[in-house]
Amino acid sequence: MNVQQQIQEHIDSQPEPKRADMLQLHNLMLQILPEGKLWFDSGVDSNNKTVANPTIGYGFFVIKYANGSTRDFFQIGVSANKTGISVYILGLKDKKYLAQTYGEKIGKASVTGYCIKFKALKDINIDVLEEAIRYRLENDK
Repeated sequence: MNVQQQIQEHIDSQPEPKRADMLQLHNLMLQILPEGKLWFDSGVDSNNKTVANPTIGYGFFVIKYANGSTRDFFQIGVSANKTGISVYILGLKDKKYLAQTYGEKIGKASVTGYCIKFKALKDINIDVLEEAIRYRLENDK
């Protein structure tokens, strides 16, 4: 199964209305990053143990770890969880930027150094979410 099929299967497996929200976010990401690399992380490690929620990834950057090793990864991740949806904005050096810049104006969401978490798209200002995503993609930091 290719990445597009894995993504579609994952979105289709979500209950409504989360399925519609995930599809809307996926389509938004395809508009923002039409030529971007697509990823699907099942959340299962090499020992077949679940370590995270499945995540759809968009874009490409190289994570540099403190020990000097590197790993290819996505810039933006979208993940369904028990209480809603998380949008991961990875690779920003300033861990306060997201919360300080978008926390007050995004709506009903929890904003951390790299994650915007909300129950449903109707609870947030999607234009502000898009602004945060575009900021990351335009500022490769």
